[in-house]
Amino acid sequence: MKWAVSLLCCLSFSLTGAAAELTGGRTVYLMPMGRGLDQFIANRLTRMHVLQVVTDPAKADIVFTDQVGASLEDKLKDLYPPPPAPEAKEAAKGKEADKGKSDTSPAEGRPSLLAETVNKADQAGGMGVSGRGRGTLFLVDVKSRQVLWSAFEKPRNSSPYELDHTAERVVKRLKEDLAAKSSK
Repeated sequence: MKWAVSLLCCLSFSLTGAAAELTGGRTVYLMPMGRGLDQFIANRLTRMHVLQVVTDPAKADIVFTDQVGASLEDKLKDLYPPPPAPEAKEAAKGKEADKGKSDTSPAEGRPSLLAETVNKADQAGGMGVSGRGRGTLFLVDVKSRQVLWSAFEKPRNSSPYELDHTAERVVKRLKEDLAAKSSK
């Protein structure tokens, strides 16, 4: 009888460990979302103990967002820049040494017109077109950039009550999906 109780305890701890691996060990950063939905989702994730919400993107394993595509990739590159290659570090040091000499006009101390320029239109991505899915939400892995989970839950209106209710439904669905995944 004692061995059965200890076996049940061990089984219980191992199942709890699997669920903790999916939820407790995962930290999430919420990207700004339309109508401030990210704030309501952060509240529900925390209250329902689904994922640990962090305010520093550098500490996050996954990102919760309402858009994917080029604009998300640009934001992820800004938040999580790839480490520079050793050759790039050396080239950057050389450019910094030369930069003070060639980028300014010696007579006025202002940047010259011949300095390196950046095409801002290339960085814009969508030329001002919104890429938001209007109700579709995604969990994206920071390292692999893979979509781990998604759901469509469109708020009926932008009232705080409706946004909170929508966040509750989304987080409840996420919790159920994580529980189903950990039980397999």
